[in-house]
Amino acid sequence: MREIGGGAFVLATALKAIVFFTLLIVCVALATYMERRLAAFVQDRSGPNRVGPIGLLQPVADGLKNLLKEETWPAAANHAFFLLAPALALIPATVLFAVIPFASPLPTRWGFVPMIVADVPIGVLYILAISSLGVYGLVMAGWSSGSKYSFLGGLRGSAQMISYEVGLSLSLVPIILLAGDVRVPAMVTLQQHYPGDSTTLGTWLLLPLLLGAFLVVVTSLAETNRLPFDLPEAEAELVGGYHTEYSSMKFAVFFMGEYAHLLTTAALVTVFFLGGWDIPFWQGDNIRVLSDGTLAGDPRWWKTLLTLVAFSVKASLVLGLFMWIRWTLPRFRYDQLMDLGWKFILEFVTIYILVIALAVYTLDRSGVEYGWTYAGVLTGINVVLAGLLFIGFDRGRLLRGAGQRAEREARRAHAEARRRAREAALAVVSGEGAAPKGTGEVAPDGGR
Repeated sequence: MREIGGGAFVLATALKAIVFFTLLIVCVALATYMERRLAAFVQDRSGPNRVGPIGLLQPVADGLKNLLKEETWPAAANHAFFLLAPALALIPATVLFAVIPFASPLPTRWGFVPMIVADVPIGVLYILAISSLGVYGLVMAGWSSGSKYSFLGGLRGSAQMISYEVGLSLSLVPIILLAGDVRVPAMVTLQQHYPGDSTTLGTWLLLPLLLGAFLVVVTSLAETNRLPFDLPEAEAELVGGYHTEYSSMKFAVFFMGEYAHLLTTAALVTVFFLGGWDIPFWQGDNIRVLSDGTLAGDPRWWKTLLTLVAFSVKASLVLGLFMWIRWTLPRFRYDQLMDLGWKFILEFVTIYILVIALAVYTLDRSGVEYGWTYAGVLTGINVVLAGLLFIGFDRGRLLRGAGQRAEREARRAHAEARRRAREAALAVVSGEGAAPKGTGEVAPDGGR
């Protein structure tokens, strides 16, 4: 079976774009509800439960509220760029969904339909290029507002996003080394298990590239301005950050862009490290497009539906992890944030790329084919590196708590202060005990 062409291809592509974009906007609204419910669970409270059954219509109420609120236009703002900035914050995150495969190909009478809007041959490079455009929305919002608070928030946000884009880009290099391709569907095929096929790894990349997954998650959180890296929106420090002067729907569009970017990041983590739409422990979904354009495997419409459900469950779990981190970890200081990006992640990811490249080269030269052995060796290397990172090089700042050393020093200082206080008290008591008994000063009223 070959891919559809001609007018059917144009119609299918238009339908996919409309359906996926609509689902994305709906998922953005549901993500806000999901985060509020998860935050309520973490903080032991109810969360939204008044509007609709179990509060499901709360996102609709929030949208209507933002539409009906008064629009404000600061007198010192550049109105054209002030209006364009929210769009630049939302569009890059939504356009990224075009290269994400959501399910296995759908068979039709005219040919198969790939469940991806645009299978471009530069998939990973497209992702990095488009995601880097999000910084323009922050800078433009801060500058065009005509407010020093907003301008400072835009500068901090742009510096943060640029510094972590480098780490995010380098973190994806080991995946490209293993796949030998930058197309996103090739990442899914690499992680599928085909018995007797030495061109696929046969397992998810979460363990063979464990530290790569960790680095991608950390840099993605900083890239999307999420806690513990939400310095561009640090309300206690910058009033409201780069969007201080925004109100009504323009303000809501910034948060729609943030959640759209968060959904995109969760989908990319699913594709790169959790097998994409691959269903674990089942080989019936082993369907891929060969180099000649034909389809290998046994495609069925119900398999497309099952793989779509599998992809949605995985992405939802990753999204829940991001939200759980937000309501669990405290915010970094800005100097800690920049030090982590430039003084740690950049150096470590460079060493990590060199180690994985050397391991891949050694395994290939030794004649080890892709499979469980190949993945096991890479997993062992990642476990050793993780031990060196979190135990050997950690120095009590990451794995064992950032405040462990300070807490130990505080306990030592407190014990020393108590010792000195006891010595001072004993000295006072000893001095009083040396004085003759029965002596005392006579008060003016005759009492002692």
